Amino acid sequence: MPLALPYSPMKTFTLDVDYDCDFDLFGLVSSTRDYNLAWALNRALRLRLVKQPELLLDLLNRGRLVFSHYLHATESITLRLFRNRSIAPSALKKPFLAPDIKEYDYLLAITNGSGPLAGEALLQQLAALPQVQYVCQFDPNTLKYKENLIL
Repeated sequence: MPLALPYSPMKTFTLDVDYDCDFDLFGLVSSTRDYNLAWALNRALRLRLVKQPELLLDLLNRGRLVFSHYLHATESITLRLFRNRSIAPSALKKPFLAPDIKEYDYLLAITNGSGPLAGEALLQQLAALPQVQYVCQFDPNTLKYKENLIL
């Protein structure tokens, strides 16, 4: 006869990870298409943003979000341009890469930016582009969904 053990509910654990974002983040309001904005940034900032495969976020039972993504990477600096709104249809109320700042059409993440590609100097250059209606710099560590921006 099998031995009956007393019932004890399983303990559940949650993983709470706090990411430290070591990049500068800029939100851009622009009605232009992503490839036109990448081209304008390439010309103005002397970059080579290249289209990458789409960034896919699978949200378990809630669906999939798809974002266009451009990359410029050298030994010293990395720039990533993301479209903030999913390019694929979604049933979600907030189909954004960074729902905290959904007012911005594009996100520009810069790792190891210096000189003209950092802080206030970059902010002024971005604001001067005719394709950009508005730009703002954010501290990515204050965003609720900052893990979406870590690649």
